[in-house]
Amino acid sequence: MKTKKITKTKYMKHLKLIFPTIATAIIIACGGSTEEKKTETAAKNQTSDSTKIARDSLLSTLNLPEGFEISVYAEVENARSMALSENGTLFVGNRSEDKVYAVQDTDGDGTADKNYILAEGLNMPNGVAFKDGDLYVAEVNRILKFADIENNLENPEYEVIFDQYPTDKHHGWKYIAFGPDGKLYVPVGAPCNICNNPDKPIYASITRINPDGTGIEVYAHGVRNTVGFTWHPETQDLFFTDNGRDMMGDNIPPCELNVATEKGQHFGYPFCHGGTIQDPEFGDKRDCEEFKKPYRNLGPHVAPLGIKFYTADLFPAKYKNQIFIAEHGSWNRSEKIGYRIQMVSNTTDGEPSYDTFIDGWLNQDEQDAWGRPVDVILNDRGEMLISDDLAGLIYKVTFKG
Repeated sequence: MKTKKITKTKYMKHLKLIFPTIATAIIIACGGSTEEKKTETAAKNQTSDSTKIARDSLLSTLNLPEGFEISVYAEVENARSMALSENGTLFVGNRSEDKVYAVQDTDGDGTADKNYILAEGLNMPNGVAFKDGDLYVAEVNRILKFADIENNLENPEYEVIFDQYPTDKHHGWKYIAFGPDGKLYVPVGAPCNICNNPDKPIYASITRINPDGTGIEVYAHGVRNTVGFTWHPETQDLFFTDNGRDMMGDNIPPCELNVATEKGQHFGYPFCHGGTIQDPEFGDKRDCEEFKKPYRNLGPHVAPLGIKFYTADLFPAKYKNQIFIAEHGSWNRSEKIGYRIQMVSNTTDGEPSYDTFIDGWLNQDEQDAWGRPVDVILNDRGEMLISDDLAGLIYKVTFKG
């Protein structure tokens, strides 16, 4: 039987009618004609326009206070923790992927236009921190250092400065940051939902080490799983979010915002939750009064992650030095909650407030989320950058008045 020959031109015409974007990719691979390349460019522009329209439609579902605007700053797959250099290079880690990224806005138009993959094949490189020109990355059990990173974005190299953290992947992803004391703070989550490991005090803790990887010590105890912390702009106290345990029902326990005022404080896990709730398995072993109380209890199962004080001047005065928290959102609740940016008041007078700054990533009626905020950071203009690991985006929030 004779097979009918289909020429490349006829094949492309049919393919373009059915799948124009796929046809574009094949034209590039096959080295198409000038006319075909023009078609490819037009298809690219059309795809770009369609993407922008789709994004604008999604962004329009977000609710912000009057005078604020939100836009897409960069595309980064599974964007998680962020660190910003003095020169404006944004470093981004991820959890479900294996890469670390650097993004830059080289033309100054307010949107990133360069994206570098600094490393791949890593083990949940969630945490990133920047100090004295060097980038630090946290895997599950290792801390990596990329020396003089901004001068080596095209050919980065790293050294392992510490590799003795536990290898458990349950709560093994790490947020890291340098404190006012110059030490790198590294949490070690509980390797379970709820468990007690008295013979391994490094679990459920926040540790700190020197920039060269020496001098590890436990700074805070009883911390189930923190994936975000920062320091008070005046007192230098350590403020950190903590994800509450699962499987106690829809509404308990609350997640927590805590403050460590000195080394050695214990924040209750696994014995006590939210300051007053005894754990059904371990609560009879310790008294809740023994532990440091939360600065503010947050919503149940909201999964609070990144946290920052707003120390810039772009936003209105009432936001100055207030606390912003990225709530990643619940997974084990009959009605979803979180998926928003919350603001907690910085106060020593009475109960701190707890209000929504941005929401809309979750459609409450359909119980469907298109985005999940992870981290918050401020750039040198006072704008807020927010990472979103579900949408694979980094947003920029600015105030126009």
